[in-house]
Amino acid sequence: MGTAPPFLVLVFLFMAVAAEERSDASNVDVGGGGEEEAFDKRFLKLWTDGGGGDEENHLRWYGDDDEEGIRDTVMLGGARCPRPTKKKRNVVRVDDFGAAGDGCADDTEAFAKAWEKACSLKDAVFVVTANRRYMVGPIRFMGPCKERLVILIHGTIVAPEEPSEWDPKSPRLWLLFGGLAGARIQGGGVIDGSGSKWWANSCKIDRSKPCKAAPTAVTIDSCSGVRVRSLHIQNAQQMHLTVSRSRGVRLDKLAITAPGDSPNTDGIHVAESTAVTITSCRIGTGDDCISISNASFAVKMRGIVCDPGHGISIGSLGQGGSYAAVEGVSLDDARIARAQNGVRIKTWQGGAGYVRNVRFSNVLVDDVDHPIIIDQFYCDQKTPCANQSTNVQVSNVVYRNITGTSRRAEAIKFACSDAVPCSDIVLSNINLLREDGSEVQTVCNCAMGFDYEPVRPAADCLRNSACGGGGDKKVGGEEPKALPLHTEL
Repeated sequence: MGTAPPFLVLVFLFMAVAAEERSDASNVDVGGGGEEEAFDKRFLKLWTDGGGGDEENHLRWYGDDDEEGIRDTVMLGGARCPRPTKKKRNVVRVDDFGAAGDGCADDTEAFAKAWEKACSLKDAVFVVTANRRYMVGPIRFMGPCKERLVILIHGTIVAPEEPSEWDPKSPRLWLLFGGLAGARIQGGGVIDGSGSKWWANSCKIDRSKPCKAAPTAVTIDSCSGVRVRSLHIQNAQQMHLTVSRSRGVRLDKLAITAPGDSPNTDGIHVAESTAVTITSCRIGTGDDCISISNASFAVKMRGIVCDPGHGISIGSLGQGGSYAAVEGVSLDDARIARAQNGVRIKTWQGGAGYVRNVRFSNVLVDDVDHPIIIDQFYCDQKTPCANQSTNVQVSNVVYRNITGTSRRAEAIKFACSDAVPCSDIVLSNINLLREDGSEVQTVCNCAMGFDYEPVRPAADCLRNSACGGGGDKKVGGEEPKALPLHTEL
């Protein structure tokens, strides 16, 4: 085979540079609108490739060194010689700062001292030793730190069991990683929130008790380019892992587990963050496996297992009349089983803002109440919510290649606001049935769009532009008693 002509080489180089400069985040309009032509281009891109581009383009990982080399550097008593590494690692072990690792002694202070040392060193590896159990109270692992920091969790970090002994200065946080750039958190270890007594005190379990806040097990806040991978987070007091006010965070190969009846134990929660990628995660909890809330843009999910849980959700949004904005969310290749919902968008009446440019594709559902649902009448309180004339606008939502079984006859439910209808809802290649093989139905209220065959059940109600058209019954009517009362977050 001969060499390519010089002009072709130049063309390829130009294309490569152009692709390198393009990022998913730049395709998302986080403002209040845009020109119609640009809007159409974004929607076409959403339909054809889920937002466009290689997911790595906008995620410039810092310190992405050879993982084998890092592991060899911190091996204890290994028989083999460590392989040469590009950089000399400064290993900081919590054991060297007085951590007992017996699961009984309080190792919080030892972790804080070890962190202070590791944060001050370049190429540091903060090591939580394997086969040991460290009891740690609320703690803040704060940056900025020196370059190429790795947090290597081989052992188990466990929270104190008694809510009454929790530090009142940190009611919502357990392990906080804040202000970090390019850090890696990994190691195959376990983070255990010891949440059972917190759940028992929840107002969702005991209605006679007041609703109180509980800690999130792991929080990534105000970070950039952070990567969290190969960890098992379990039995959180409330949410398991939250990414907030961050950019370019990647979550990969995480196992997140809690009992199916544990209250408010979302698996992964994303808030006020841009360019977040969630891949190859197995999640089973008592609430949303993944929830995406206000001010989140360019969030990509791929290779997700949700079993059990409340599904994969955008929201809830607009509570208390607040403004919310979510754009550029995509889910590709997921399995959702034994769940209340499959893929869901949920908003409160009275809110404002938008959810747009969303794509759910290649999803297998098994034993799910509502495989596809938009709920603009979401109401998570003890008394019914009053009808209001404003809501968060939902538009440009694509559902493609979604198959499986529904527990209920209403497999597809678009309960949209009369005042702010859902628009540009697209269904393509949908195949849903009851578990016994019987047919299901699509129910619409104020939802406009189209179904591109094959779609089962048919969604003819999307083609009726008038509110209240289509389906066997109207959803979200004028009377408060017709509104569904939800009891989950």
